[in-house]
Amino acid sequence: MKKMLLTLLSLTLITVLAACGANNGGNKASNAAASSAPAAGASAAPSAEPVTLVVGASPIPHAEILKAIAPQLEAQGIKLEIKEFTDYVQPNVQLAEGQLDANFFQHKPYLDDQNQKNGWNLTSVAAVHVEPFGAYSKKIKSIDELKDGAKVAIPNDATNGGRALILLAKNGLITLKDPNNIASTKSDITENKKNLKIIELEAANLPRQLDEVDLALINANYALEAGLVPTKDALFIESGDSPYANLLVARPDDKEKDAIKKLAAALTSPEAKKFIEDKYQGSIIPAF
Repeated sequence: MKKMLLTLLSLTLITVLAACGANNGGNKASNAAASSAPAAGASAAPSAEPVTLVVGASPIPHAEILKAIAPQLEAQGIKLEIKEFTDYVQPNVQLAEGQLDANFFQHKPYLDDQNQKNGWNLTSVAAVHVEPFGAYSKKIKSIDELKDGAKVAIPNDATNGGRALILLAKNGLITLKDPNNIASTKSDITENKKNLKIIELEAANLPRQLDEVDLALINANYALEAGLVPTKDALFIESGDSPYANLLVARPDDKEKDAIKKLAAALTSPEAKKFIEDKYQGSIIPAF
């Protein structure tokens, strides 16, 4: 009997010691895990939230270019929200009012004119591309066929209207007081040998008026939207050294912000240049 009790006590002691060893090992693992985990009630360090930039743009080519460079910016923690406009007024209005962080649709003469007229101080951040201005027609194949008294449509905004008149003058259809003055108007025409009837229309409507006029001078973005290829369909077109580079524009207090700088860098990157050259085949020309 004593031997049996002795045996039972020995077995119990062995079991207790084994359990203690297992518990000690388990405690070490738990302690290690606990030391690497956040304390109760504490939260892990949050990952940086992406910055969202709301950018106003004409659908073609501006929004297309922005969409092409969006992945570059996303990799840098910047999300592009592209708001498309079919007019030249609201992108600046909404930028001035703070509804946009930047816009991308206009050249410097137009920006300067709008700042002066509206008391804004919107500023250029980067020059991105040039859209050669062209003359289009569904009725004639060359300017030699343009008849006396022909209807010629041009944009009705100050700078693009002047730009159209300069292009007409360079191609010998009219003469201007100053053939380089972007602010030229119809009153500055000094000679009009063919008695052209120059009609001023909203720039966005010009492609739709091609059936109604003999010639229309159209901004490249609206020409492209209408399915026209400037380098193929224009009867005459601005040369590649056009000074009317399209700009990324922001409010002056935002110009130096990191996200705007990164947007400007992406729009003038080798990837953006390749996209413009491959996509538009000379109808749109990089300005950098």
